[in-house]
Amino acid sequence: MSIPESALRRLEEFLEERRGADNPTEDLAKFEKKLHEMVCELECEVIAEELQRYDIDVPVIEVNGTRYKRVLRCEQTYLSAAGEIRAERVVYRNSAGDRESLCPMELRSGIVEGYWTPRAAELAAWSVAHMTPGESEQMFSRFGGMKPSRSSLDRLPKGLSERWESGREQFEKTLRSQEEIPGEAVTLAVSLDGVKTPMRDGRRKEKREAAREEGKQTKGPAGYRDVCCGTVSLYDREGERLFTWRMARMPEKDSVTLKQTLKEEVDSILSARPDLRLMKLADGASGNWTFLSEQLPNGEEAVDFFHAAEHLHTGLAEAYGEKSPKCKSQYEKLRLILRDDMDGVEKVIRALTYLCNKHPRRKKINTELGYFRKNRHRMRYAELKARKFPIGSGVVEAACKTLVTQRMKRSGMRWCDEGGQAILTLRSACQSDRFDRLWDLIAGTYRNVVSLPEKVIPLRPRRSA
Repeated sequence: MSIPESALRRLEEFLEERRGADNPTEDLAKFEKKLHEMVCELECEVIAEELQRYDIDVPVIEVNGTRYKRVLRCEQTYLSAAGEIRAERVVYRNSAGDRESLCPMELRSGIVEGYWTPRAAELAAWSVAHMTPGESEQMFSRFGGMKPSRSSLDRLPKGLSERWESGREQFEKTLRSQEEIPGEAVTLAVSLDGVKTPMRDGRRKEKREAAREEGKQTKGPAGYRDVCCGTVSLYDREGERLFTWRMARMPEKDSVTLKQTLKEEVDSILSARPDLRLMKLADGASGNWTFLSEQLPNGEEAVDFFHAAEHLHTGLAEAYGEKSPKCKSQYEKLRLILRDDMDGVEKVIRALTYLCNKHPRRKKINTELGYFRKNRHRMRYAELKARKFPIGSGVVEAACKTLVTQRMKRSGMRWCDEGGQAILTLRSACQSDRFDRLWDLIAGTYRNVVSLPEKVIPLRPRRSA
């Protein structure tokens, strides 16, 4: 490949000048910056020349069985990982009613969203999965090379998400088929939970006004809706966690999509490793257990121990006073009994029954007693611990925090379903060691085969000066 002389010559002259110098440069930081800029200039020119090779200049082309006629040749700006590049391209249009236009150069090279080279788009997508578009803009500006705008960084994940969602089920199936289950894995644990997230369509003002008219307090998370998170984890025979796949979906009635994805993840892993023990973990919400118990294969079930402990504390605080020494001592005692005693949940139920009879007007005690009675079959913590099963849903709690809260609940943020899901999809892939493979699948949707009708010979692409 012939390298453009302009950028290469400037770089060679710069290097030759420094190699002939006896003294060091006055400012190493400025030298590094200048060198990086010149290397990026060279890289941009080389990428532009290579991109030009994807172009086709003929009267007619075919894409997916549809013919398109040549309408114009023009110069277009694209963003590469090294910076902006300019390249001439030929544009074609079909004669159908939609008058769709396309560019063979972009289709054959996989230009993303009409602007980004594949590598630049990959870097930008990874960045906005972790940082806001504004923060990403500043980071790229400091690093040198590509300098995408905040608005382009904001639009990119939405375009990527549209592609992903259109083929999501098949894409997820492909990702699952590529997973390798560690041989030392013994237990498969599945959990789900939700986290309140500020929404643009959360009807915040209406909800506050309705509460005000009913004489209720107008404080609290009005305008928030539940983003559902799920985790699938592998544990070894000693109960040590080996790996976790994380996933999240924007608010949806009954979290149908998230639950279906969790089920398919579990089914795929158990199909590859039917010897794995299945453990189901969640808080006491009935909707979670309807799914875990009825839609997943048989396995052990446990209400998250830490949620159970919180309910225990609530009942004791109602009886003794939240900050009283008696409440503290009884809580520590009964908490350990609940966790470590083979008959722990029954002893806790007896203790709360006694307090309920002693304080019949304190309704919270009776409520917590009902909680333990309802979930007693999922509170065999000592037995589960002895068999090296996890008894806490801290993994999914952490997913709620790292997937959603840290990225989507910052000051002033409000989300629509499409924009939020775009971030959640990319962020979930990053935290599940799937980003590279997810990116290959998305990037592949931007590439297409361009065919020439019979007896049509392409002109040689022009090269940039």
